[in-house]
Amino acid sequence: MINRQLEPILRARLAVMAGVVLLGPRQVGKTTLARQLAAHWPAGALYLDLERPADRRRLDDADTYLRAQRGKLVVIDEIHRAPGLFDVLRGIIDDRRAAGDRHGHFLLLGSAAIELMRQASETLAGRVAYVDMAPLDVGETAPAGIDPARLWVRGGFPDSLLAASDADSLDWRRDFIRSYLERDVPMFAPRLPAETVGRLWTMLAHYQGGPLNLARLAASLGVSAPAVGRYVDLLADLRLVRRLPPWSGNLNKRLVKAPKIYIRDSGIVHALLELESLDQIVGHPVVGASYEGMVVENLIQAAGERRRAYYFRTQDGAEIDLIFDRGGMPELAVEIKRSSAPALDRGFSTACDALGIDERYVVYPGDQVFPLRHGAQAIPLAQMAARLHG
Repeated sequence: MINRQLEPILRARLAVMAGVVLLGPRQVGKTTLARQLAAHWPAGALYLDLERPADRRRLDDADTYLRAQRGKLVVIDEIHRAPGLFDVLRGIIDDRRAAGDRHGHFLLLGSAAIELMRQASETLAGRVAYVDMAPLDVGETAPAGIDPARLWVRGGFPDSLLAASDADSLDWRRDFIRSYLERDVPMFAPRLPAETVGRLWTMLAHYQGGPLNLARLAASLGVSAPAVGRYVDLLADLRLVRRLPPWSGNLNKRLVKAPKIYIRDSGIVHALLELESLDQIVGHPVVGASYEGMVVENLIQAAGERRRAYYFRTQDGAEIDLIFDRGGMPELAVEIKRSSAPALDRGFSTACDALGIDERYVVYPGDQVFPLRHGAQAIPLAQMAARLHG
């Protein structure tokens, strides 16, 4: 079994809050993690899956039923299917808080972040915390002895990563993509054409790591730029794509202002492009961008909430693939090179000098740490993630 680094974070949040909303795409492991947590909850726990009719029937009189579970951790999966529950939960939480029982009541699981957070924020503001769950990352897979190349090829969804073969893994990811287009898009955005969203998803795989250009995508899809914006919003809400913002501090330079767009899981990138094996990926034009996206996602997950992530690019070519800042001040720069002998160009050093960043790294697919030009260090992904996590 692969231990999830999120488990102690969930326990810590539940120790101080009445509830936690756990957000993440389908099949990422939310239910497994919640069940593991519930199995060891000191006062016992109850698990309800609102996709099961029997569990929904238990909540016909939700207020009475949930009040009877006092002392237990109540896990409610697919909470977005019963938006009326939020008002009930607010009343129960407030009554228990008035009685001095202030934490560890509810763990709510859902896939659509914006809609779920909107529903929760309207009724549960100040009563619940929000935690994001991503696919498995190198900090979780390396201790289990999983090769980083396998994580890159298959992505971090557990069923994909742990499949018996690359072919089985690809089949799983094809089914995953199809289920989102046939089920989740109609559920969360019934007015958006699922076929067009699917075409956009594939286009984004080809444009992995590029600047988000709504007009260009709209022209290719034959729809309006605002429509493409709504499609991208949906994919971001479902935690399937990431818009990495540009750093835009007060510099006397012309900066690129468009966000970079990434499909968050490298295995999904490869499935959308019908790439099954490492050999096929290495021979495809997306290889560099795919590796970059995998590194970006892993490092952002490792950094957690303590740092915010950006990229930096000026109009004259100075560029940093990934910046982490703290309190609005950039403190760490990362360049990403899929090469066993990475080399830096002058643009990276120029950008770091302009931002006053001394901590400079180049993440590469090797296993040694060694110095490079311009005050940078080459470092493997797992070690870079450990530094950020620590």
